[in-house]
Amino acid sequence: MAQDNSLDLELQSVGKRYPSAQAEGGVLQVLTGVDLAIPAGQFVSIVGASGCGKSTLLRLILGLDDSYEGAITLGSQPVRGTSPERGIVFQDHRLFPWLNVAQNIGVGLRNANLPASEKRDRVAEHIALVGLEGFEQSYPHQISGGMAQRVAIARGLVNRPRVLLLDEPFGALDALTRARLQTELQRIWQKERITMILVTHDVEEAVYLGDRVVIMQPRPGRIRRIVDVPLPHARNRSDPRFIRLRDDVLSDFLEPDGAPADDSPPLGVDANAGVPALPSLASLRMAW
Repeated sequence: MAQDNSLDLELQSVGKRYPSAQAEGGVLQVLTGVDLAIPAGQFVSIVGASGCGKSTLLRLILGLDDSYEGAITLGSQPVRGTSPERGIVFQDHRLFPWLNVAQNIGVGLRNANLPASEKRDRVAEHIALVGLEGFEQSYPHQISGGMAQRVAIARGLVNRPRVLLLDEPFGALDALTRARLQTELQRIWQKERITMILVTHDVEEAVYLGDRVVIMQPRPGRIRRIVDVPLPHARNRSDPRFIRLRDDVLSDFLEPDGAPADDSPPLGVDANAGVPALPSLASLRMAW
């Protein structure tokens, strides 16, 4: 896929607050002053402790919430509501259990104004892209968790969005499967060259996949710093340069004595208090 440098995603002074009886003043400031410009085709990882607003930021970019401070633009156009230009993959694959692999991927095209033959071709193309040939007729209960997440990635890509958002997509998988899918995602991104934004708690994953790593801090959620990852793909986790970058990012989450930094919310305060849950799958109108 050709890269379109005009389609930069830009966040300017983005903030978000929710009413909360548990927060001081009855308002919970979840995000404040987020400034971020992402060139088209770049892979950006966002890492931070729980409660720093990572997933809230994805909700705003996706267009699930239009009530926020600042501005979000894609290709100079304001982001308002969901759009096929922005797809998402969740930690929970959210496949329909009564649909097979091909049909679940095809859900991503349900709102696309395309002939049935082109929809079939796109589904077949993306089944091949994620390496699931031969499993087209399998149902979610017949495939592994890693395979199900590949289906979710294919569904997020089949409508050819400009931006793919990934909210902890491998968080529920075992370590070996997670490492394999990280490599697969890197291969898919190199082939498709669309903008990808990954939210993760895993510093190594963030550095392994990202061209840049955005480090966030909580209370309220904001960008602490951005680290460039000038390493070629595919990356080698044992490369001394990779290890130095990983340790540099990790240092933001450690105290000077090497102990984990205390980024947990104050006692008696829920970091997500007042933050509404994501809507149900059926209610979303986006890339699938």
